[in-house]
Amino acid sequence: MVNQPLVIMEGIEKSFPGVHALNQCRLELRAGEVHALVGENGAGKSTMMKILTGVYRKDAGRIVYKGREVDIPNTKAAQQIGIGMIHQELNLMPHLTVAQNIYIGREPRRKFRLLLNEKALEEQVRELFRTMNLDLDPRDKVSELTVAKQQMVEIAKALSFRSEVLIMDEPTAALTTSEIEELFRMIEQLKASGVGIVYISHRMDELKRITDRITVMRDGCYIDTVNTAEVSVDRIISMMVGREIYHSVERTAIGDSAETVLEVRGLNRGKAVRDVGFHLKKGEILGFAGLMGAGRTEVARAIFGADRIDSGEILIRGKPVSIRSPYDAVKHGIGYLSEDRKRFGLLVDMDVQSNVAIASYGKFRRFGWMKREAIESSAEQVVGALKVKTPSVSQKVKFLSGGNQQKVVIGKWLTKDSDILIFDEPTRGIDVGAKGEIYKLLEELAEQGKSIIMISSELPEILRMSHRVIVMCEGRITGQLAREEADQEKIMKFATSRTG
Repeated sequence: MVNQPLVIMEGIEKSFPGVHALNQCRLELRAGEVHALVGENGAGKSTMMKILTGVYRKDAGRIVYKGREVDIPNTKAAQQIGIGMIHQELNLMPHLTVAQNIYIGREPRRKFRLLLNEKALEEQVRELFRTMNLDLDPRDKVSELTVAKQQMVEIAKALSFRSEVLIMDEPTAALTTSEIEELFRMIEQLKASGVGIVYISHRMDELKRITDRITVMRDGCYIDTVNTAEVSVDRIISMMVGREIYHSVERTAIGDSAETVLEVRGLNRGKAVRDVGFHLKKGEILGFAGLMGAGRTEVARAIFGADRIDSGEILIRGKPVSIRSPYDAVKHGIGYLSEDRKRFGLLVDMDVQSNVAIASYGKFRRFGWMKREAIESSAEQVVGALKVKTPSVSQKVKFLSGGNQQKVVIGKWLTKDSDILIFDEPTRGIDVGAKGEIYKLLEELAEQGKSIIMISSELPEILRMSHRVIVMCEGRITGQLAREEADQEKIMKFATSRTG
């Protein structure tokens, strides 16, 4: 079944004011195929898919759908011909039921169309679920479902339009390992039924496992389409970025004589954090590994004062400190980069310079007035030092790529001159090129004497970056490994061990 083209996009052009976003781009999607679309942030992937789904109008080129050239003026037109998209940020209404979300605006109604026919609606959804082999109750509220189940609802919603093309944007970003397996089983079922899937992801291991072909884009241009089974991960990355990303690292172990800048003793917070204790040296990158729900983020939030602890002690440079709020943590030189940078790390509707300065307004204030020139100058220094790609420091953060947004958060804490930096999933949702830049930045900060706690769910990242590795399971520290003895097998053994 993997031979008949469902979609052919040829010679696609798209420009925005001052930006040539797409230049003679192409994509071919076949029935019963999972086709990866990859590239760095800003490569043009999203713009291509927004043209296919009717969000944007193309400037030039043609789209052929099931053998016929089509015009897709809006998202409704895309849905009507059978093209659906599952966004990374799910578009569901949590207060409504599963059934109501799937057929919102298309619900079966009783006589005279005044009242909804809930019974008919639920049966309609059950029939849809039967065709998908999906075990979900149409009457459940979406707010009560896991992220993985909500994603299944999104897929069901797209299929309810009889979609033959599905676009999945970073579908596993917020899923656990078992939930990813569940999603992959669903994808295999969709393939078998002839649905063509465009799969956008930065996770190379997923691409090798789930996709049939890979199309690579770079700087708004089409680079190549390759068979997944015939190409190496290194080759994919090389095509994506056109430069070397990862360099070999010979990291010198932090000696026992190095100053201990942070020590945590007997930290407890409900069941999420149980008797946690560790120390962090000056210039050290301390990796925190563990499975989803292990308690790593909860430890970080407790240290930063975002969550109130039940008991325990925090010492900075040997002196006990009281951290009852993020304000206290910042005062003691701690910066925290949340795993959800848009909710907790950035003011996305404000400009770069405001975000960079927000934790340090005290030093930019004189006689009650803000020194705007000083803020702008400081932001420009940060943008230059971190190589943030932005037209100016007056650009709104929401228009930057994920990697550049992450750099702005880092810049905020560097402007504050924080000595202890907690990075929670620092490369989540950013491309391999931006990952390499973040890695290099963290290494440079450590060399400058900053002390870093790095929480990551990617074991290669933990092993590559850490001087030491702490492993957690169910709220406890279950293992500590020196750099030279750490490997994926040992980390996973501790990550699944319930006794520390």
